[in-house]
Amino acid sequence: KSILNKIITFSLWSLIAILVVVFAMHTYSLAIRWIISGHAPWSNGYEALTFIAWGGVLAGFLFIRSSKITLAGTSLLAFFVLMTAGHSSFDPQLTNLQPVLKSYWLMIHVACITISYGFLGLGFILGLINVVNYLFVKSHKKNLKMIISELTYVNEMTLTIGLALATIGTFLGGIWANESWGRYWGWDAKETWALVIVLTYAIVLHFRLIPGMKSKFTFNVASVIAFSSVLMTFIG
Repeated sequence: KSILNKIITFSLWSLIAILVVVFAMHTYSLAIRWIISGHAPWSNGYEALTFIAWGGVLAGFLFIRSSKITLAGTSLLAFFVLMTAGHSSFDPQLTNLQPVLKSYWLMIHVACITISYGFLGLGFILGLINVVNYLFVKSHKKNLKMIISELTYVNEMTLTIGLALATIGTFLGGIWANESWGRYWGWDAKETWALVIVLTYAIVLHFRLIPGMKSKFTFNVASVIAFSSVLMTFIG
């Protein structure tokens, strides 16, 4: 049994090392794209997806000490996001910026919003894993209950960071809108749904203060459903 544990541990850390290398390559590719294009590499749909994947893996590394499963979840998230970027109709070609995007706010506002999607996406994956775990929970399976508690704790931290970034990004977007168009808020679809994300996740994170809604199961289900607001904002 000890030999088996050693093999599993060695395999786990080997895969984590590979992920670190791939993450470094991803970071390098973003930096090269930035240098060649002369602007932050999150100015269109394709670049946004690759940056969301990068932000999701970064979130996984931030919480690796709390849970190795989190890193597995974020790897899965990055895989699907990058696959979507590769198979979608988004054009990966380097292009010149539209005049309205030629602003330092592109680097700040869009970075905050896009990275928040990575953290909220990780929350979606962790919530999904926990919902599946609940299907196999028995009174004698204390180990599984401990895993659920661990992942719920990490999920809450992940969503908190994601909400903070989304909120800051939304406020900064208003400032950029005022500089570009002379008004802070116009209730267009993108602005409205960015606000919906903030309100949705603020409600989810406050479930613990509501007596009938503070269970771990409710929180995890809500973190899965709440991600639909992110999908609507980005795709819809």
